Amino acid sequence: MGFLVDLGIILLYFAGISAIGLYMGRREESLKDFALAGRQVPWWAVMASIIAAETSAATFLGAPGEGFAKRSLAYVQLTMGVVLGRWVVANVFLKPYYDYKVYTVYDYLAVRFGPRSKSIVSALFLIMRTLASGSRLFIPSLVMVLAWKLFVEQQGKSITFQPVTSVGPYLVAIGALVLLTAFYTTKGGIKAVIWTDVVQACIMFGSAIAAIVFLLNQIGGWSALTAAVPAMTHLDGYFVTGFETTGNLGFVGVIKHIFTGDYTIFSAVFGATMLNMAMFGTDQDMVQRMLTAETHQKAKRSLLSAAFLDIPIAAIFTFIGILLFVYYQQDPRFMPKSNADIFSSYILNVLPVGLRGLVLAGVFATAMGSLSAALNALATSATNDWYVPYLVRSGKYSDHNAMVAARWFTAIFSLLMFVVAGIFAYMKVADPSIRIIPVVLGIASYIVGPMLGVFLIGMLTKDRGSDTGNAIAVCAGLCTTGVLGYFQLVSFTWFALIGSAVVVMIGIWFRTPASAIALAKRARESGIDEGDVPMFLREHLG
Repeated sequence: MGFLVDLGIILLYFAGISAIGLYMGRREESLKDFALAGRQVPWWAVMASIIAAETSAATFLGAPGEGFAKRSLAYVQLTMGVVLGRWVVANVFLKPYYDYKVYTVYDYLAVRFGPRSKSIVSALFLIMRTLASGSRLFIPSLVMVLAWKLFVEQQGKSITFQPVTSVGPYLVAIGALVLLTAFYTTKGGIKAVIWTDVVQACIMFGSAIAAIVFLLNQIGGWSALTAAVPAMTHLDGYFVTGFETTGNLGFVGVIKHIFTGDYTIFSAVFGATMLNMAMFGTDQDMVQRMLTAETHQKAKRSLLSAAFLDIPIAAIFTFIGILLFVYYQQDPRFMPKSNADIFSSYILNVLPVGLRGLVLAGVFATAMGSLSAALNALATSATNDWYVPYLVRSGKYSDHNAMVAARWFTAIFSLLMFVVAGIFAYMKVADPSIRIIPVVLGIASYIVGPMLGVFLIGMLTKDRGSDTGNAIAVCAGLCTTGVLGYFQLVSFTWFALIGSAVVVMIGIWFRTPASAIALAKRARESGIDEGDVPMFLREHLG
């Protein structure tokens, strides 16, 4: 009956996190409260929320798969770009957002270029975030279905990982996860998201560290690890330069190898840097929690602290995969056929009672943390960037109407994510070999690169870029990365750099209209009244 202890831990987690979310968000009265929490969130809570949002179930279960497959911490070197990219965002992007007191980062584009630039990039975000976050939802649903079989159908007996043959059970699990998360997110807004993220971050990383300690003890300690994975005793176990297997390829072959390899020192320094600039400078899902801090200096502190913590966090989850490689060599009874399932199988079949429940709660915490943040950001962007202009034009704007719209949009995007997750579940049934990390990051990288290009033109120049030029440049950036990705000429880790570079090279040929320059100057000098509709919306809409 020990499985009842695990089940109790999981149910306690679900009940507790829902109660915290509802309590913390009980006084939401305006779009400013729903989207920005009154800009009164402590920097350390913002930091924890950033970590929880970016550490999805795809990371919790996918990063161990990468460590297992590569038998090294090469995946972790992508965090070099994490630190570099977020340093740029902290020092270049955040202050303008606070100067203009934006509700979404796309408000900045309306001031800098015009309303069409804002609409284009906001639409790209809505598409990208729905697809990227929706595709992540299949991962925890897989564990939820297996946990149901373990606890209810087999009452604690071992689970054999067989190829998935039916989508139905996963749709039920996805629906339950979305419904529970959307419940407190709809009610509590960003405040509920951030404070539940703080709790979820503690659970997810506490459970991961506990799993490492148990695994190390089980395999026989560090000596057993290095005996099975000698690379852990020298540099090859930690870095991949891209030149290791290129001896006979020639110059062109080496270049192709560098650009098509997922994890090389080049993609870590250049590709991942641009990806992180895009994700944390232009993706409302990530930026929104930073905008809840009181000042841009505190937001900067939150972002950089989270960036440096990402290094040990990525190492923890990748290291679990290396330890699992050693464990399955010693005892292959529960080794699944797919690398994506290696941690799930271990959690369900090997971990002892209590610890198993804690780690499963950690899986669900990662899923709910990233999902709640995405839902809130999507609802905020749809409301502020699309519905509020309609309310202003029709003379119907009020805090109440904006809040009602934001909650409805949360429900709508919950449904859309359910659909996307269902499609991804079907794809996984059809092809179990699909890798989690490349799919999730690939979707985001393809779209955020062109988004970043528009912001770079705005941030790094004073009079370059226009609505028309940005539209042409974004189309060119999307087409370029689409062609390169379709023919597999470059890895997904380079999409953001290439897409943004194309947009900048084309967009800077267009001059910013004098009216937009004058509007931006007035916005900087007079400030924007946060208690009303943003000033630049009133300017553009008359």
